[in-house]
Amino acid sequence: MNVNFAERAHNHNWKLDPIVRSLLDTDFYKLLMLQFIWKNFPQVHVTSEVTNRTVKMRLAERVGAPALIEQMEHVRQLRFRRSELVWLAGNTFYGTRTIFSPEFLEWLENDFKLSEYEVSEHDGQLVLRFSGKWADVTMWEVYALAIVSELKTRTALAELTELELDVLYARAKTRLWDKIKMLTEPGLERLQISDFGTRRRHSFLWQEYCVQAMQISLGESKFTGTSNTALAYKHDLEAIGTNAHELPMAMAALASRGSDEELRESQYKVLELWQQSYGGALKIMLPDTFGTTQFLEGAPEWVADWTGQRIDSKDPVIAGDEYIAWVAAGGRDPRRKRLIASDGLDVEEIVRLHLYFADRIRFSAGWGTLLTNDFRGCHPRGEDTLGPLSLVCKLTSVEGIPTVKLSDNPRKSMGPAELVERYRRVFGTVAVGAVEVLV
Repeated sequence: MNVNFAERAHNHNWKLDPIVRSLLDTDFYKLLMLQFIWKNFPQVHVTSEVTNRTVKMRLAERVGAPALIEQMEHVRQLRFRRSELVWLAGNTFYGTRTIFSPEFLEWLENDFKLSEYEVSEHDGQLVLRFSGKWADVTMWEVYALAIVSELKTRTALAELTELELDVLYARAKTRLWDKIKMLTEPGLERLQISDFGTRRRHSFLWQEYCVQAMQISLGESKFTGTSNTALAYKHDLEAIGTNAHELPMAMAALASRGSDEELRESQYKVLELWQQSYGGALKIMLPDTFGTTQFLEGAPEWVADWTGQRIDSKDPVIAGDEYIAWVAAGGRDPRRKRLIASDGLDVEEIVRLHLYFADRIRFSAGWGTLLTNDFRGCHPRGEDTLGPLSLVCKLTSVEGIPTVKLSDNPRKSMGPAELVERYRRVFGTVAVGAVEVLV
């Protein structure tokens, strides 16, 4: 906890200060998905690309390509350490010690490598693209987003004096304390919250500070863990995470070569494959890739036996009520299910949702960017250079076939217009309303 952020940011006279220091410095779900991809799709080739949805921030002017390449090359030289692999092999995740197979861990140690990448600029934005075997590409997502986000941070910090940096971090620490204090108010004893803030963080050290502050202030009953595997490893925390939109997007692209029925069923085929690899608490579905409502309406009976649902692009109240009603209609008890909200949450919304869903379902919150990168209004000169960005890294093609994401929020949709039109016809998705994407 004793990090002098101002001094460290001011005295930056080392040749390279790595942003990613370990391959474990990623969201836990990336490792779970990597094993899934390695096992089921070892020869599939994909492309992915970083997109800045905060278009007013011209990233190419704030993050230089040479500095970006230097950090990317550093990550490409990293290898999983023996102690990290021993931890992955022997630690209990979600109540299981055998989540990662010995064969997969051996591959991680001896054969895992990150793919090649391309860096360019277009209309003031950085273009960062990855191509190769899916297992070599997928892990770039979190590394790349964390690197771009922190390079933007470093550019802004370099413009400040040491005194201004002191002011900046004093304000940010006060804001963090005020937020955490709200989570300790009476009536929130059963609240459960975890850190989901790796990909768009202010910096690794600030994320670590936030995680430790939560761990100390809230205790393990409220602060259930972190999605950052390196921090879980270092601080003896639960590693949190399951799966993401990447899997159904890829499965749909591969299925799109066939009939409309095969395309529509692909969103359930990925669940079948997932439950062959993982069970229990890891069976958390993310149904909004092509629209939550159509997913639930067409889901096979066995899907209702999954542990729970994560909400990512729909109003959590609407999506939660919809899931609870669907579970009950299928003859299951919603109070035994898990509901995870994770889309752009801040402390007031977390408290509101916890109280709303109390005693109806096991609600938990994944607190992301607005935990680990909320410096809004903290800049000592009143500038807006430290605000969080809505950075994403998504698959753009699988085996040369463009990918599509419809989402419940049309502002999060992506894909070529003609394919989006086909997907909307096949899935029958109706977007519930365009909501501004903050992070």
